[in-house]
This record gives sequence, structure tokens and C-alpha cells, in this order.
Amino acid sequence: MASPVHAQTRVGEAAVIKNEVVRVAASATTQINVGDSLLRDEVVRTGLDSAARLVMADSTNLSLGPNATITLDRTVFDDEHHYRDVAVKLTSGAFRFVTGNSQKAAYKITTPLATIGVRGTILDILSQRGKSTIKLQEGAATVCTVTFQCIELTQPGDTAVITSTGGKITIVKANNVLWSFASNCGGTPGLCSTSQYADASPAVIPSVEDDPTGMLCGR
Repeated sequence: MASPVHAQTRVGEAAVIKNEVVRVAASATTQINVGDSLLRDEVVRTGLDSAARLVMADSTNLSLGPNATITLDRTVFDDEHHYRDVAVKLTSGAFRFVTGNSQKAAYKITTPLATIGVRGTILDILSQRGKSTIKLQEGAATVCTVTFQCIELTQPGDTAVITSTGGKITIVKANNVLWSFASNCGGTPGLCSTSQYADASPAVIPSVEDDPTGMLCGR
């Protein structure tokens, strides 16, 4: 069992926050603000019309669109700015993952349907109920289903689409998928930028309305 100090390992920080971005602990949620630490084993969730960019200690940049949930599942440090082992679960929503300074074999990205290995990579990932879409923007990646069917993504635009229907999981490779995480970037300055952990320049995006009650109004 991990000690309390070990369990509270700081693994990154919030660089961009738009609207409702919370850490989830048991049944409680706490708003995350720009500059706040990210801790190992915690869940981060964005709300409607919300977004975030998280910078990990090895300068991995992870951007989240609206209604997204991730778990910073496992992090083992080689030193202060490199991981020997880092695992991130992308449960639901849209994400952009930009690898940092760690050895590429250290990264393990999962969705409910896929396991993703990277080799110096920018990936756009959309995790939906019964479907995962993984689109390569730069570098290379291996995408495998939970039943160990694998596809190599080697060219920008290469996309793995995994679907689960009636208990049957299928994976196909395509290069004409129109969706990309970039569709989330226009309304949130800095969401699709990258920064180094040591000198991240955090930015906070104001709410839709400056509501003193703290309740965000829908558009």
C-alpha cells in the first residue's frame, strides 16, 4: 500500500483551464485552477464548454476537450523530469497527446477499447461509448485492441478506428477521417500549444459570463 506522501506525488500542473475542470476524489469534486499541481492516481474531468491543457513533469502536453475524463493512472520517475513508466487512461471525450522527454517505451495510453504505444508522437484521440478513434498527427504509434489486434500508424492522418458491437471488437485503419482535436482549439487560446514543464506559461480562460455566483450559463 502506498504511503500518503508517495500517493501525493506531483506529476504535472494545469497550464490552460477553461470553465469547469475538476479533480474527482471519491464522490467529491474540486475545481482545478491554472498552476495547480496534478497528482498521481487522480481523475480529471472537464465540463460542458470546458477545456484544459495539462503539462506533465516530463513536458508531455495533454489537452482535453469538453466532457472529457482522464485518469493519471501510473507514474514512476527516473528523475525529476523523466518517467520510467507513465500510464494515462482516456475514459471519454476528445484529447491531444504530445509526448515529452521520457523514453517512448515509458508511455502507455489506454481507452476502454485500445492500448496505444508511441514513438515520438502527437496523437488526437476520441473516446466514445463503443468506439475509439486514434489519429496520428506526427511521429508513429501502435494501436492495439483489448483482444490484441494491432495496427501501425506511420503517416500523418493515419487513423485507427476501434468499435465494439454486440461484444465483438473490430479495428480498421483509415486515412480519410475528417475529425481531429483541432476542432476544439479555436475557442480556447493555448489549448493546442505546447510548453515545457519547467517554464510553462499558464493561461486561464474566463467563463462565458462573469457570473459572481460561480454558475456557468450555457450558450
